[in-house]
Amino acid sequence: MLLTWRRWRRGRPFWGGLAAVLAGAEICALPLAPLKIMLQQGIAGIPSVLMGLVMIVMGLSAWFAPYYRGLAGVLTVLCAAAALVMSNLGGFLIGTVLGILGGSMIFAWQPVAPTEPEVPEAPGTAPAPCEP
Repeated sequence: MLLTWRRWRRGRPFWGGLAAVLAGAEICALPLAPLKIMLQQGIAGIPSVLMGLVMIVMGLSAWFAPYYRGLAGVLTVLCAAAALVMSNLGGFLIGTVLGILGGSMIFAWQPVAPTEPEVPEAPGTAPAPCEP
């Protein structure tokens, strides 16, 4: 089971998706916090929750549909940058930094092509000459 988990985790941008999910959860949670903890509610209520939900969905799509990593990475970075202005400095800067980091990791991730096993040559045979 542990081998299956490792294979699944390595076959997708896991750490970038995790950072995006955590950033979205942090940005979503701040408007729902008590007023003493928040700096300013203002316009930050509904857009904060929506941007946080989009970031969570993009992180989950990076896990479960890694072929959409380009779109997920770009949208995560854009939402994190917008949260800086719209949502209490992007969740006290923690959500913005995590979102930009996670979106960048999602966008930069490349799948590893399976390698072909090398066929050992029989002893005593010369390698085939290369033709120009």
